[in-house]
Amino acid sequence: MTLPPRFIVVGAGPAGLSLALQLAEGGAQVELIEASERFSRQFRGDALMPSGQEALARMGLLPLLEQLPQRPLEGWSVWLERQRLFQVAEPLGSLQPCRLVPQQSLLEALLERALRCPTLRWRPGQAVRRLLRCDGRISGVELSNGEALQADLVIGCDGRGSLLRQQAGIPLRHSGSPLELLWFALPGPIPSDCVWGFQTLVAGGRIGSACLNASGDLQLAWLLEPQDSAESLTPQEWAERLAALAPEPLAHLLQERGERLSAPVRFKVQVGMAERWQQPGLLLLGDAAHPMSPVRAQGINLALRDSLVAAELLLERSSDLDGAAQAIEKRRRAEVSQMQQLQQAEARQGHWLGHQRILRTGLIGGRAITGPLAQRVWTNRQGPLRDGRWNALAGANLQP
Repeated sequence: MTLPPRFIVVGAGPAGLSLALQLAEGGAQVELIEASERFSRQFRGDALMPSGQEALARMGLLPLLEQLPQRPLEGWSVWLERQRLFQVAEPLGSLQPCRLVPQQSLLEALLERALRCPTLRWRPGQAVRRLLRCDGRISGVELSNGEALQADLVIGCDGRGSLLRQQAGIPLRHSGSPLELLWFALPGPIPSDCVWGFQTLVAGGRIGSACLNASGDLQLAWLLEPQDSAESLTPQEWAERLAALAPEPLAHLLQERGERLSAPVRFKVQVGMAERWQQPGLLLLGDAAHPMSPVRAQGINLALRDSLVAAELLLERSSDLDGAAQAIEKRRRAEVSQMQQLQQAEARQGHWLGHQRILRTGLIGGRAITGPLAQRVWTNRQGPLRDGRWNALAGANLQP
């Protein structure tokens, strides 16, 4: 009798939790390890593009998604010097609009379903101390409490700063310059005329964004420049700075409610790709394998697509897990590379607009002509960022 494969999944984010669920429902033995005790965290990505929704549908999890609190994103707009250059409504030619779903709610729902599987063991509040090796192969992990766990394959879904990637000695190849953002939240309710969809705001050489999140609170971002020093400003002072980027009536709302603005959360992003995603006994997925930029919310969507392909191949090829890990990397790397290139193109466009006042003035001055042209160029680039690379999930069967 062949024993079911044993997996250790480290990290219970979108990639790790959805993968652990699929593996356990497929009959595998799964240890799911998560350093945190809870899923609550500010500014988790909550934008499910059609590509991420497709992955959940193919996992058979669309009914679960439909039960969660959510709202569709109305659309996208770009504002220069507080004047609208263009506005595009969802779904931009896709079958589904972008959905805003609280990531905490999604993770809790996935965990609730996973815990029904008798072959899954959930270990919250346990950090991994180190990888274990035997005969030149990674054979398990040692937890912070000293406990040693053995597995046929360790799967690292432990984020952009992945300890498993570092301990395995796998280099991360950086791509482009790092981005550093400040994230803010303004509690709702927010009047419906103050913000529509996701707004990119460029004015006075500064770049920001505004959007109502899945819970109805206003989420704002401020892009830091390399020369910026760490400033200690009051909430009202930050609100005034953000208002200087925003059109009316959003600017007025920020000034009026500035004291309620949250303290900024600093977030530094270095986009990269692991030199390889696997070695004997180990597989990396999600941000552990390919840290993504926040541009167009690719992190959660690519993580779900990684998870779908990984579950299929690991269950199909359980007698050769190292070979399966190599096949997973081969199938997924092309799509991830394309999305990173498109993200960089978006970031370069933002950089040009932010640092070229003459360009901004010209675009706004002639926006009767430049607006539709900019909209067409922008929209054409959004297709893969929304729907994913064609045929990237080939072989993953649609579940009922």
